[in-house]
Amino acid sequence: MADVEDAWAPVSGEVTGWLKELDPDHGHAGYEPPRRPDAVWILHSMYVWKDGLVTTTHDDVHRTVTASGLAEPEATGDMDLGDLMEGAVVTGVRLGRAGHPGPGWRRLRWAELARGFGEPVVPEGTLPGHRCLRQAHPTGSWSAAIQPPAEGCLDREGWRRLMALLARHDAEGEGRRCLAYYCSLVTGDWDRETVLAGRLGDAADLYDHPAMPSCPSNLWAEDRSWVVYCDWDLWGTKVAGPSSLVESILADPELEALRLPWTS
Repeated sequence: MADVEDAWAPVSGEVTGWLKELDPDHGHAGYEPPRRPDAVWILHSMYVWKDGLVTTTHDDVHRTVTASGLAEPEATGDMDLGDLMEGAVVTGVRLGRAGHPGPGWRRLRWAELARGFGEPVVPEGTLPGHRCLRQAHPTGSWSAAIQPPAEGCLDREGWRRLMALLARHDAEGEGRRCLAYYCSLVTGDWDRETVLAGRLGDAADLYDHPAMPSCPSNLWAEDRSWVVYCDWDLWGTKVAGPSSLVESILADPELEALRLPWTS
C-alpha cells in the first residue's frame, strides 16, 4: 500500500473552505454538496445468503455466541465492552469499508427487498440510512442471512466502479487532479482537517489507504465540476455534478442509484 501513500500527498485543510460554505454544519461527518447542477445517490450494496432469509437476526447470533462463552467481551480501557453493549441491539450493519462477503452470497438490490415488503426504497423526505427498509429490520437487527448496507462508506466494488465512471466523464480523465477529505469521525483528529491530493486515476486505491478505515468523506475534482459525498451516518453516497455523469450512474448495471428530489 506504500504506492497509495506515495500517490496521495497531504495538503492544507483550507482547500475545504468552499465545501464549508455549501454545508457549514456537517464537516465532522462529511460535507453534503447541493446539485452541481444535478445529483444522484448510490445505495451501498447488500447481500443475501443463497438459501434465502431466516428469522434469526444478527443480534440473536451475537447473544447466543456470547452466552455460550465462544466470544469474550472486548475491553475498552478500564471499561468492559460487554457492559457498554448490555441492552444494545447488534444490527449487523458495518461501519466503514465493506465488500462482497464471498461464496454463497448474492447481491440483494434495495429495490428487490422494498418490493417484497411493499415499501419505498427510500421513504420520501429521508436519506439512505437506518430509516429505510424498516420491515427488513423492525427490531433494529437484520436477518442473519443478510449482510446489510455498510454505514459511512460506499462498498469497495461500488467505489471502484464510480471512479471508473468519473474518469470516463471527466474532461481530463484519469489525469484529473482531485482532493480527498476525511472527516474527523473517520480520522479521530478533531484539531485539523485531513485532505490528500492526487490523480483521479489513482483514486480507486484510496479505498484501502492503510491510514484510513474508510473511503474519503468527500472526493472532488480540483475544478469542482463534480463532488462525491459519503456521510459517516448514511447508507448511501451522493454524487453531485453534470447531468450526463448522473445519468451514467443511474444507467450503470453495477450500481444501484436514484435521484432523491427532496434533497438539494
